Amino acid sequence: MKLVCSQSDLSTNLSLVSRAVPSRPTHPVLANVLLQADAQTNQVSLTAFDLSLGIRTSFNAEVWQSGAIALPAKLLVDITSRLPEGEITLDDESALTGVTPGGEGLIVTLTPKSGHYQVRAMGPEEFPELPVIENTEVIHLTTTALIEGLRGSLFATSADETKQVLTGVHLTVKQDTLEFAATDGHRLAVVETSNERPLGGTSQLEVTVPARALRELQRMLAHSASSDEPVALYFDQGQVVFAWQNQRLTSRTLEGQYPAYRQLIPRQFERQVTIERRQFVSTLERIAVLADQKNNIVKLSIDSEAQEITLSCEAQDVGSGRESMPAQISGENIEIAFNIKYLMEGLKELPSSEIQMHLNQSLTPVIFTPLGGLKMTYLAMPVQLRS
Repeated sequence: MKLVCSQSDLSTNLSLVSRAVPSRPTHPVLANVLLQADAQTNQVSLTAFDLSLGIRTSFNAEVWQSGAIALPAKLLVDITSRLPEGEITLDDESALTGVTPGGEGLIVTLTPKSGHYQVRAMGPEEFPELPVIENTEVIHLTTTALIEGLRGSLFATSADETKQVLTGVHLTVKQDTLEFAATDGHRLAVVETSNERPLGGTSQLEVTVPARALRELQRMLAHSASSDEPVALYFDQGQVVFAWQNQRLTSRTLEGQYPAYRQLIPRQFERQVTIERRQFVSTLERIAVLADQKNNIVKLSIDSEAQEITLSCEAQDVGSGRESMPAQISGENIEIAFNIKYLMEGLKELPSSEIQMHLNQSLTPVIFTPLGGLKMTYLAMPVQLRS
């Protein structure tokens, strides 16, 4: 195998795929990136796979001799990211080093314009194949819809591995809409985006995809040159594949019944507050300095007569803070408290200058929605105020 490619192409693609390399590989070959070079198409593809999440990207290069080899991911990333810009020659010297059947003795030489690096490699035959989904209908999603949905839902997934199905985003693909839902048991984010590419024969698809895989998908889509490029979604029991341009991400799906989250959202409300989002968030950030000292609780006092809300925090033995801000309020006065982290994380993702807060009682679910723009619902559970 021999090829010439640019340092930036190799480094950029390596950093993308290496995120699927496990930190503690169960088998030595999984610590590697599979590099495949095709002289006919002048394409180089890189693959990493931890047996749950797989990422493959490809880029153009001058391939003099086709071949495949498994290269140590971390070492290769560290070397290539530090090399100067310009052309790099990759040469598989296995023929010169007398390779043993187990692949020991494989050496790959990287030759940038100013140096010479040799890296021990493994044969490609041990590297596991990425799952292939066959005989399934392809669903085309718009990149914009995917990016919007992921941004508005990923933050609400659970980090608790014992709540396995809650560590993912529940994706529902309908005829012309995509719905993303995420909950960790304390809050719920639901985003509905329009998908201009109709499904064709499929009426509806529901799948729960791990947040880790979707964060990588989000990162890869942000790097993509064109946001108009559709993303092809393939789904089979236990496996999902997203493919676009020269990129491919494959992931196991999460087993188990996702909660019936629509039933958690109240249909009627006794009170409604309209407020300027940025002012609300920046006030919360200031109050959070004190809330962090105590139990992360912030109290909201909603005053209908004065048409203002007051945010306050009492941190015993440390101090206290309170700030008021104007709001449009309908309904009776009420005091309500939240975990400030849940409140801020949700409000930061609501994509509008003004937001509406819908509520009933001090311990019933509170709904936040953007005023105009994206159709997003953020539900946060209040906490009990101790007197």
